[in-house]
This record gives sequence, C-alpha cells and structure tokens, in this order.
Amino acid sequence: MPIIRHAEAPVFTLPGLTVTGLASPTRGAVETCVWRIALAPGAPGVPHAVTREEVFVALSGSAQATVAGVLHELRPGDALLVPAGAELALANAAAEPFEAIVSFPVGGQAVTPEGTFTPPWAE
Repeated sequence: MPIIRHAEAPVFTLPGLTVTGLASPTRGAVETCVWRIALAPGAPGVPHAVTREEVFVALSGSAQATVAGVLHELRPGDALLVPAGAELALANAAAEPFEAIVSFPVGGQAVTPEGTFTPPWAE
C-alpha cells in the first residue's frame, strides 16, 4: 500500500487557492482521488461544474459554497456533496484560510467556459 507523504505531495497554486495533491492515478490510486485545499481569505468563488460527484470535508475556517444556485455555509467538520453536473463556486469571505479535504472519482473532470479538463491534482 503506497503512502503519499505530505512533504512529497505536489502543490498546485491558483490565485487564492493552494491544492496539495494526495491520491491520484499518478500517485497510485485506481478509483479515488483525494486532495487538500487551502482557500485564501477573501478568495472569490470560481464557477465550474464537475462530471462526477465531488465531496468536500471542511477542516478549518469557513467558506461559502454555491451549488446549483443554492448558498451553503461550510464550517469545520461539515461535508459538502456536489452532484455531477451541478455548478459550484467556493468562496472565502472570512479573515482566515478555509481548509478542506476533497474526494473525487478517478476520471472525473472539471467543466468551465474554457472547456472540460482533468485538474492536474487529479491526474
């Protein structure tokens, strides 16, 4: 059973978002991808959809998730289920970072106005 050590996990950065890749096909996973996100204070939501169900488990901070037009507040210990095809925007209006673990099936993709793609942390 492979172990992905935190110190060896790849880190991906986007404006206001840091993603630490944990489990994915390139790191030995066959069915499930897992990553950790840190959403910076004040980070706006970026609307996108996913082709497979995505699950967020909030670890610290708070965030606002708009899923299919409905606003949800996430706090530590909460789990957010994003159905396949639903539009999601995750924002952080708080003064502290929001951190969560995310689970996503291998083969799932993100859908944006620019196109459909596999996020690099899920490859």
